[in-house]
Amino acid sequence: MNMSPGGRLLAALAALLLLLAPASAQAPIGELWQTTSQMVMEGMPFSPPPTTLKICRAAQWTQPPPGGDPTCVTSNFQRTGNRASWTMQCSGDMPMTGTGEMTFASDGSYTGVITATAEGMTMRINLTGKKIGTCDKPIG
Repeated sequence: MNMSPGGRLLAALAALLLLLAPASAQAPIGELWQTTSQMVMEGMPFSPPPTTLKICRAAQWTQPPPGGDPTCVTSNFQRTGNRASWTMQCSGDMPMTGTGEMTFASDGSYTGVITATAEGMTMRINLTGKKIGTCDKPIG
């Protein structure tokens, strides 16, 4: 069959679109969250400023929101209904252990707290988050 150059170009574009369509349809779409954490220690005259991050998460959470200490390892993450809980252990400059829990609300937000102990001191890290959109390349 003899095709004109314009016809060949249209056929090549159509084939390219067919190849790309399944890839874009299968791309994971995540949820974009704005998360805030605020550390509070009893007896301290001040608290450090809150930390706010935007993170891309999978719709089904399999781990808690990321924290500030990269040496922290979470385990026993469990989500039942609108509640999640986990344990953590950090091995950084100030080794600590703790537990965390969060409650998801129907409006696309959550509140939670991490209670951690280090060198005989107990601290609370208050957590809040709000779903603000969708994103590509979700984590956990």
